[in-house]
Amino acid sequence: MAKVAAIQMASGPNVSANLSEAKRLITDAVKQGAELVVLPENFAHMGMSEPDVLEVAEDYISESDSAEHPRAQIQNFIAALAKEEKVWILAGTIPLRSSPESDKILSASLLFNDAGTVVARYDKIHLFDVDLGDQGGAYNESAFTDAGNKVVVVDTPFGKLGIAICYDLRFPELFRDMVSQGMEVLGLVSSFTATTGKAHWEVLNRSRAIENLCFVVSAAQGGYHVNGRETHGDSMIVDPWGGVMDRLPHGSGFAIADIKTENLQQTRKNFPVLEHIKLPCHLK
Repeated sequence: MAKVAAIQMASGPNVSANLSEAKRLITDAVKQGAELVVLPENFAHMGMSEPDVLEVAEDYISESDSAEHPRAQIQNFIAALAKEEKVWILAGTIPLRSSPESDKILSASLLFNDAGTVVARYDKIHLFDVDLGDQGGAYNESAFTDAGNKVVVVDTPFGKLGIAICYDLRFPELFRDMVSQGMEVLGLVSSFTATTGKAHWEVLNRSRAIENLCFVVSAAQGGYHVNGRETHGDSMIVDPWGGVMDRLPHGSGFAIADIKTENLQQTRKNFPVLEHIKLPCHLK
């Protein structure tokens, strides 16, 4: 059994202020027993306009490199905090410089262990290029972000953890791939808009848990932002049967719950839906 927490924030353009808020919330979650903490997408920076993210892009600290880097403020901060609090942190998204041939970034979710070392990296695959109309505005994430191409599932003390980011939630085939790699817990980091969140957020989270018989730990941006955007919030932890174990509908804070992967395995044994998949594209 492990206690996990999903942090909710309303980040702005000031990186230092956002990191201070993240530290406060993580420290509070650890005091309540959290062993794994999930931060939301864009936790360290939400600029006044989408291209502003390029100004805070960092060099990547690889899994084998634990030294501090001069151009990695966010990564250095989370690494030190994970080590100090002795907690695993799935660090939302951090803008990392893409290849030398690209002037874009990669939206990367990094998993830090309790020694402050990066043990996994997932680059967002599905980019949010949509027009929600006058009410929700237009987004063109691919204008400044390169898409990732690798599905990530990693062994942790809390079970096999799959990592996904926001818009990924709408593509169920991604999570089928994760399950084929043994995924038991999904860490979802998000910045769902108020418009789409109201319509789809809860049902998508619960659907991903039900259809894959897995725990879902969803950390979301939630509230009004300096740039005029509004995010939905409602960070939640969902069990493999689709039940919401804890949630935070509004405001800064966190959802927290105990997850038991041994119970998950018993559920999968008793209700072997994953063994009944017939579509060739999902067979390994």
